[in-house]
Amino acid sequence: MGKYEVLIGGKGTGIMVPVQVIEAAVQVDDKRLLLFLTDDVPYEEALKIALLDLNEGVKEILTLGGAYLTGSFTDLNIQPNAVEFSFIGDTTWRVEIPAMPFMKLPFIGDPRGVSRPPALKHYIKITASPAPARFDGSR
Repeated sequence: MGKYEVLIGGKGTGIMVPVQVIEAAVQVDDKRLLLFLTDDVPYEEALKIALLDLNEGVKEILTLGGAYLTGSFTDLNIQPNAVEFSFIGDTTWRVEIPAMPFMKLPFIGDPRGVSRPPALKHYIKITASPAPARFDGSR
C-alpha cells in the first residue's frame, strides 16, 4: 500500500496518508481535518478515519472493517460537534473530536469492527448505533 500526500487548495501539506481514495474531508477547526479514506479493494473494503493537524501531521488513524467485509461510505451527516455516516450494515457510525486528547484502555470500548493502534492518548471517539452485527447476524 502506498502513501499519498494530502493537498489542500492544490498545494502540498507534507502530510502523507496510506490510502488511495478520499471519500470525504471535514474541517474540524482552523488547523484540524478529519479524512475518511479507503483503499479501493473490492470485496474487502476498509474505511480509515484519520485526524490531521495541519501543523503536526497525522494525529490518529482508526480502521473500520475486517477480513472479507466490505462497505460503502454513504449518508454523511455533518453536525456541529460530530460526523455521522453509514459504512457496513444497518449501523450509523458517529465520530467526535474532543477538544482535548483522552486516555482509553486498549481493545476496550470501541464498537465491533473498529481497530486503532495502542497509544496513551487518543483523539477520535467513535460510536455505533445499533451495534454492528456479528457474522451470524446477531447484535
